[in-house]
Amino acid sequence: MSLTLYNTLTRAKAPFAPVQPPVVGVYLCGPTVYSEAHLGNARGPVVFDVLTRYLRHLGHTVRYVRNITDVGHLESDADTGEDKLEKAARAQRLEPMQVAQHYANRYRAHMAQLGCLPPDIEPQASGHITEQIGMVEEIIANGLAYEVNGSVYFDVPKYDAQHDKAGRYGKLSNRSVEDQLAGTRDTLAGQDEKRSPLDFALWKKASPEHIMRWPSPWGAGFPGWHLECSAMSRKYLGAEFDIHGGGLDLMFPHHECEIAQSQGSHSHTDEARVWMHNNMITVGGAKMSKSTGNFITLTNLFAGPTGGLSQAYSPMVVRFFLLQAHYRSPVDVSDDALQAARKGYRKLMNGLRLLDKLAVSNEHLANGAAPQAPGTSNQAPSTGHQAPKEDAELTKLTTDLWVGLDDDLNTARSVAALFNLLRKFNALATTPAALAAVSAAALAAAAAAYRALVTGVLGLRDEPRANAEELLALTLGFYSEAKADKAYDKVDVIRAALKGQGIVIKDTKAGVEWAYSED
Repeated sequence: MSLTLYNTLTRAKAPFAPVQPPVVGVYLCGPTVYSEAHLGNARGPVVFDVLTRYLRHLGHTVRYVRNITDVGHLESDADTGEDKLEKAARAQRLEPMQVAQHYANRYRAHMAQLGCLPPDIEPQASGHITEQIGMVEEIIANGLAYEVNGSVYFDVPKYDAQHDKAGRYGKLSNRSVEDQLAGTRDTLAGQDEKRSPLDFALWKKASPEHIMRWPSPWGAGFPGWHLECSAMSRKYLGAEFDIHGGGLDLMFPHHECEIAQSQGSHSHTDEARVWMHNNMITVGGAKMSKSTGNFITLTNLFAGPTGGLSQAYSPMVVRFFLLQAHYRSPVDVSDDALQAARKGYRKLMNGLRLLDKLAVSNEHLANGAAPQAPGTSNQAPSTGHQAPKEDAELTKLTTDLWVGLDDDLNTARSVAALFNLLRKFNALATTPAALAAVSAAALAAAAAAYRALVTGVLGLRDEPRANAEELLALTLGFYSEAKADKAYDKVDVIRAALKGQGIVIKDTKAGVEWAYSED
C-alpha cells in the first residue's frame, strides 16, 4: 500500500505523488509570536512532524518550511484592529521585535520538548518584505489588485470573473459568495477604501504611531497577514510544491487568500498540490482559543495543575495524547483523556525495554537453553524446529503497523497496531515455547519496526520520571544506615556507585553530605 493523503482542495483521498521526486516540499503555517503557545498551537506542528518523519522513512528527501509571523497579523480578519505584535509590545513596554523574539524562542523550546524536529527553514515575515512587495507588484500588474491611499487590496470580484466556478475564491473552504459576505457588514465600518467587502489587504498603510513599517512603492506600511506565506513558500519551495498544512481555522480566510494571491501573481498556481488541515483542540467541547480565553498554555500544562486539569502532564504524554486521534478529528482535553494517554505512552516505553530481552531469550532458546520467564515453569520447550505459523503471525502484526499511516496519516490506527504487536511481545516474553518457535529474523524485523514507528516516526522518546535529588537523598539514607550498622561492605559499594556517577560522599559533623567529584 502506498501513502494516500486527504486533500482539502479536492475533498478526496489520493495516492501521494511528489512534484519533483524524490524531493518533497512541505509548508506549515507557524505561530504569530505575540504570546505563549497553547495546546491548540501544538497540534499542527506535531502532526506535520510525524508527516515529515514518515516521508523521510519512506525514502523521500523532505524540505520542511514552517514560518514565524511577526508582522501584519491584525486583530480582525477583516483587516481592522491593531497589529497583535504591536499591541503586546505596548502593553509590556517593549519593542515589537523583543516580543517576537521572546515568544519565538519559547515556541521553539516547547516544540523541541514535544519531540518536534526543527524545520529545515523557518522564515520570518519581517525578513521577507522584499519578496512580499514583489508579489504585490505582480498581482497589480495582472490587474487583480488596486491601491487606495497607500494601501493595496486584492480585487476578489475581478478575480472571480476570470475564473470558472470551480476556480473562484472560496474553492478551498467550499464557501459561496453569500457565505463569505455573511457577518462582514458590521466589520466594514471605516473600510470604505475597499471596493468590495470580499477584498482583502495585500499591503496596509502605516498610521503615524505604527512602529513596524517599511518603505514600498505605495508609501510606508506593512504587508497583509496572508501575503507572507504565499511569498515565503514560493521562495523556498517553488511556485508549486507538494503539501501545505495548517489548522482548520486557517482554511478561511488565510489559506483561501493564499491561493488567490498565488493564482493572481505570476505563479498562477494553487501553491500546493495537497492542502492538509488538522482539526481543533477543544476544552469542554469548545474550541481552544486565545481570543475567548479558553486555552491552556504549554508552559502551564507541563508544570500543572492548570485549566481545570488536576496535575501536570509531560511533553511526551501530551504528544502521545495528540497522536491517539486522527489529525482530521477534533480532540477534547480532559484529565481522564490525558491520564489514559500517560498509561498508553508508558506501555509503549516498556515495550522498547522489552525488545532486547526478547532477542537475548530467543537466542538462548535457539541454542537449547531455557531461561525461566515470569509465571512459567523451568521446563525447557522443544526447539527442534520453528513454526511458520508463529513467524507468519508476527510478520502480519508487523506489516499492520504501517497500514494506518499509509491511509491519510492515521496515527490512531497505527497506535492501535502497536499495542497489538506489544501484546504479542508480552505473550512471547511469558511463553518460552512460543518464543522458541519464532525465528530470530522475524523477531528482529518486528522489533526493528516497533522501534522505527515509536521513536523514528511517531517521535516518542523515553522521559526520565525519577527525581535525581530525591533518589540521591534516599541513597544517602541507605549509606547512613549501613554505616550505623557497621556494614562497611555496603558503605563501600554505595560510595563506589556514586563516585561512578561523579558524586562523592562527605561525612561531616553535621551529617552526611554530597558534592560533585572534582577529579
